[in-house]
Amino acid sequence: MDVSCAFPTALSSPDDIALAERIGYDRAWVYDTPQQSPDVWMTLALAADRTERIGLGPGVLVPSLRHPMTNAAATATLAALAPGRVAVSFGTGFTGRRAMGYRAITWRFMDAYIRAFRGLLRGETVEWEGARMRMLHPDGHAPARPVDVPVLVGALGPKGDSVARRLGDGLYATLSTPDFMTEYDWVAYLAWGTVLDDGESPDSDRVRAAGGPGWALAYHGAYEFGGADAVRGLPGGDAWMDVVERTPEAERHLSVHSGHCVELNEADAAAWSAGGHAMLRDATVSGTADEVRRTIDDLAAKGVTEIVFQPCGPDTARELERFLDAARAAAPA
Repeated sequence: MDVSCAFPTALSSPDDIALAERIGYDRAWVYDTPQQSPDVWMTLALAADRTERIGLGPGVLVPSLRHPMTNAAATATLAALAPGRVAVSFGTGFTGRRAMGYRAITWRFMDAYIRAFRGLLRGETVEWEGARMRMLHPDGHAPARPVDVPVLVGALGPKGDSVARRLGDGLYATLSTPDFMTEYDWVAYLAWGTVLDDGESPDSDRVRAAGGPGWALAYHGAYEFGGADAVRGLPGGDAWMDVVERTPEAERHLSVHSGHCVELNEADAAAWSAGGHAMLRDATVSGTADEVRRTIDDLAAKGVTEIVFQPCGPDTARELERFLDAARAAAPA
C-alpha cells in the first residue's frame, strides 16, 4: 500500500510537503477550500519547487469553484513543474461548498466537467456553457498536449461510482468504504487520527490536538447529511448541537465548519468534553501503533491501495513519522 499525506492548505503546506518527502511519504494531497485556505495551485507550485520525488495533487478539486479551462491550465502548469508526479482528484464539495452555504454539486455536472477538463488536456476542442474552446498555449507557455495526468473521483455512492468508472483512473474516498472499492486498481483513502504512545490516555491534550480535528468530522458530517437528530445520537452530540444552535440558521454552516480539519471549534470542544472523545478510535485511525496497523490492514482488505493521512496538531513531524512507521509495518495489500 502506498502511504501518502494530505494537508488542509496553509501557508506552511509547501514546507510540510517537503518534510513529508524527507520522511518518506509517496504523495501529498492538499485541499481546495478557498473559504479557509490559500490557493491550492499556488501552494502546489511552491511545493513542486521544494521537492524532487513526492507525488503532488489537489485532493479534491470542487468543479464549481473554477472554470474547467482554469483547472486544466493549472494542471498543465503543475505537470510542467513536477513532471510525472501529478495526479488530480475531484469531489462534489463537502468543505469546499457546504462551508459557504451551498449544497454539493450534482453528478451530472461532475460528469460534464471532467469530460471537458480531460478533453482540454488532450488538446481537443470542447464545448462548455455553449461555447467551443481548447487550450491555445504556445510553446513555452504550457506542456504540449496531450497532458497525461491521472484523475481520481471522490465517489461513495452508485452515481459517483458510475462517473468514476467512465471518466476516472481511480477513487478518492473518505469516511466510508463502499463495497465497490475492491473493483478499482487505485483507491486513495483519506484518514485522520494519531498514534498513541504506550499508556497514553485517548483524552489527553496531545491526542485532543492531534486526533480531535479528524474526530470532529463525525459531527460535521452527521449534521450535514443527517441533521440535528443524527448529531444528537452521537456521544456528546447534545452539547455539540447546543452550541451550533446558538448561531442563526442562515449562518449556521459557518459555525459548523469553523476550524474544519484544523482545530476543534467551540461546538467540537463541547462535544469532546461531554464524552465524545470516547468515539475517537471509531471515527479516526487512532490507537497504539499495533491498533493503527490493524486498521490499515482492514482498509487494504476493503480495497484501499493508498492510505492518505492528514496530520493535525502542533507537531507535524511527530505525527507524520509515527503514522508512517505504523503504516509501513502493516501487512502488504
